Amino acid sequence: MNKPRTIYLVDFACFKPSFVYRVSFAAAAEHAKLILASEPKTVSFGLKILERSGLGEETCIPPQLHYLPPDPNMKDARDECHMVIFSAMDSLFQQTGINPKDIDILIVNCSLFAPIPSISSIVVNKYNMRDDVKSFHLSGMGCSATLIAVDLAKHLLQVHPDSYAIVISTEILTPNSYKGKERSMLLPNVLFRMGGAAILLTNKRSARTNAKYSLLHVVRTHKGSDEKSYHCVQQEEDKEGHMGIELNLDLLVVADKSLKTNITIIGPLVLPLSEKLLFVYNLLKRKLLKNDVKLYIPNFKKAFEHFCIHAGGRLVIDELQKNMRLSEVDVEASRMTLHRFGNTSSSSVWYELGYIEAKGRMKKGDRVWQIGFGSGFKCNSGVWKCNRDIKPSENSAWADCIHRYPVFQPKVVKL
Repeated sequence: MNKPRTIYLVDFACFKPSFVYRVSFAAAAEHAKLILASEPKTVSFGLKILERSGLGEETCIPPQLHYLPPDPNMKDARDECHMVIFSAMDSLFQQTGINPKDIDILIVNCSLFAPIPSISSIVVNKYNMRDDVKSFHLSGMGCSATLIAVDLAKHLLQVHPDSYAIVISTEILTPNSYKGKERSMLLPNVLFRMGGAAILLTNKRSARTNAKYSLLHVVRTHKGSDEKSYHCVQQEEDKEGHMGIELNLDLLVVADKSLKTNITIIGPLVLPLSEKLLFVYNLLKRKLLKNDVKLYIPNFKKAFEHFCIHAGGRLVIDELQKNMRLSEVDVEASRMTLHRFGNTSSSSVWYELGYIEAKGRMKKGDRVWQIGFGSGFKCNSGVWKCNRDIKPSENSAWADCIHRYPVFQPKVVKL
């Protein structure tokens, strides 16, 4: 009776933006040159980042940001919020056959857009959910927030039996486009794109035969006590008063340290005995014998069949692939998600999971490692086990383009 309840992932749905919202390289270059006509060096820097970003020609931005110059307001931001979230939610209800009134717990994570009423209230109102639904809106958590939301749902489902929980992960771009010229604050404009996902979780025992996955572990690490980690991603104003997100040069170093801390916690939970012994041996040499040896990174391919690394950018994926000794196949889902949808913030790991499913690679018993990074600085991991062979869905965000992937990605795409 005291055994923790098993948490099942029944299904999930990712928002697929309309083709009319796509921003090609040519369009991005033209807009940058028109909007920042007096700053050719800034434009040149932004285009160099875009050339090396790993993004493709079909990523999308909200309609309001297509205007010249963009001048979004609160209504525009709400319109994007409704389009992304309602689309994903409608798909989820259609796929699962669940009635919105059956939902007991609702958790929304969106870092930069926190309207009044909250996004969770917007969803409750739209779908006419019950008066006693337990709703939450997590803001400011960055690109790792979806796993924080899953962790919160897990704990709530431990104390509320026979319940359904929905997690909605998105980032609303409309009110958060940077209009200045500071180089460290231009990166989000180049990398971030529209996206969102809705995930249905439950602790109902009757769901174990139909649910896609079982949640094994969620491991969260927070390096906020370290000043360098705390300041590496910040929302602030530049010298001219333009609000934006500043990405510090220490970001990759901080992300690497955060991942290593996370690995030391998740490793003992998932690794086979042989890898645990190698890790302990390395730890003893470094700590007790004071030998100058590198931290041993276990072979996580012995613990997982699939990896969903946050598609934060090509450099992030490259760095994690090198440090974790992963193959191109292991990071294929991350690279292709970045190419097709861009950096969709916390929802990117769900697009990656959708890619693996669309390729028909997810089999019963397979284990999946989702890794997210976020401001603060946070590194969060989620481990899932597949309950059944999963066939590609016709409703997937990848359904109409999966036959074209994987695609070759040159190091530099000349504009």
